Amino acid sequence: MNDAGVNKAAILLLTLGSDEAAEVMKFLEPREIQKITSQMVTLRNLTREEIAVVFQEFYAEASKKTTFGLDSDAYIREMLQKALGSERAAGLIDRVLHNSDTSGIEGLKWMDAPGIADLLSNEHPQIIATIMVHLEPDLAATVLSLLTERTRNDVMLRIATLDSVQPIALHELNEVLTTLLTGNSLSKKSIKGGVRTAAEILNLIGSAQESVLDSVRDQDEDLAQKIMDEMFIFEDLLEIEDRSIQLILREVQSESLIIALKGASEELRDKILRNMSQRAAEMLREDLESKGPVKLSDVEAEQKQILKTVHRLVEEGQVEIGGKGDEKYV
Repeated sequence: MNDAGVNKAAILLLTLGSDEAAEVMKFLEPREIQKITSQMVTLRNLTREEIAVVFQEFYAEASKKTTFGLDSDAYIREMLQKALGSERAAGLIDRVLHNSDTSGIEGLKWMDAPGIADLLSNEHPQIIATIMVHLEPDLAATVLSLLTERTRNDVMLRIATLDSVQPIALHELNEVLTTLLTGNSLSKKSIKGGVRTAAEILNLIGSAQESVLDSVRDQDEDLAQKIMDEMFIFEDLLEIEDRSIQLILREVQSESLIIALKGASEELRDKILRNMSQRAAEMLREDLESKGPVKLSDVEAEQKQILKTVHRLVEEGQVEIGGKGDEKYV
């Protein structure tokens, strides 16, 4: 959710009333609720026009959908206390959190990153790695950035090589968390780590990224390359702002782009076309339609070449693809 989306969500929830807002909050992710809460606290003196615009946009979007298929798991306690105050929030918190599971690792999601980092600072890197893969990537990235460089590098290597954790290991992990959080037992679910999880976290970790990758590379060069390959995939171009897309397109040969887009989603194609001149977009559209079948290996090769261009522009500070961490401006 971008900054504009957070602001609109905050306005909508503030105007709904506490009961209705609480029902909506049940279906938001912890990090979404944290962002919206912070924005709600800063809103002051909204005009009727500002509220009307948000409601009109919401109605237009909602009318296109049949359900809101969002997972629940909330940062609700902190949110409601910030927005409503402790006394007004007390009863509402009980209703919102009814039957919610805040034990074990889930309990960590109610803590801020410095608190989690302080809690885990003396734990074994394998324990920290197993916990990190349960957290949202941006939260995990912030926690890791607060640990010592040695611990952070060790943990990231373990995340990248973590496949799954057996129930007995989960039980032992839960005992550690019970001691730390006075929580209950974890549900016996599979834990997935691996290269993709490591890449998602590294995408958001900021200035420590190179140090972590260098450390992994020293241990296993092939693993480091696999992480780098996953750190930003071609479809992730959807998340880049339009101005940066336009800059990237200036650096890419048209034939390379045609082949790369043969394996792209319709949504990504549309984004690329929107960021070209009308004439260039028409030519590209015609070339895509006339281009015959292309080998998947050729598509992937061209996509990787374009991603190399993206990474170069990121290193030069011209394009931003990260989340939190150190901000880059173009």
